[in-house]
Amino acid sequence: MGEKYQTLSKLNLEGQFLGFVGDKPEKYKHLQLAIPSGDVKIKLPKDLRCSLVATLVPGEQIRVNAISKLNPRTSKLKLTAYGVQPVGFCPIHNHLPETTAKIMVCQKSGCMKRGGKGLLSELEKTLCDRGLLDKVKIEHTDCQKRCSSAPNCVLMLGKKQYKKIHPDAIASLLENYLEGCFKHG
Repeated sequence: MGEKYQTLSKLNLEGQFLGFVGDKPEKYKHLQLAIPSGDVKIKLPKDLRCSLVATLVPGEQIRVNAISKLNPRTSKLKLTAYGVQPVGFCPIHNHLPETTAKIMVCQKSGCMKRGGKGLLSELEKTLCDRGLLDKVKIEHTDCQKRCSSAPNCVLMLGKKQYKKIHPDAIASLLENYLEGCFKHG
């Protein structure tokens, strides 16, 4: 009748190595990998098991080359590794820059009439010119209750807030903040 699993595709997964699955090192047949969409279990062929058990450390960033297979009867997906390379070590708690810097720009009519659109485009252009646009989240907000000082935008760096500042100043503060994160992180 043929093979129970149908080969779908080859894929490269990059994520954080969480550990091996099994009760004894000689019984490890799978590894757990944390990727942005969740944790995945990947089968390890015998030829890879020994070397990986001796070298991989939980928390390490790794790239796994795998083949995905599907059981058409049960719709179960199985991933089997054919290559694993370390990418770098990144402790589990060290996800700073992407999540702690954000700029909140008011998009209500009062701010928009007083230059909100121009502020937003100047901000995006300045951040883009300095290569920072992908390192900060820009949120469009409702009224920030400071209409008299419109257009309003707030820069949040960790727990610090900066209000009423020019896009160039925002970019400089952001650069210094990210530099500090990478030095300490």
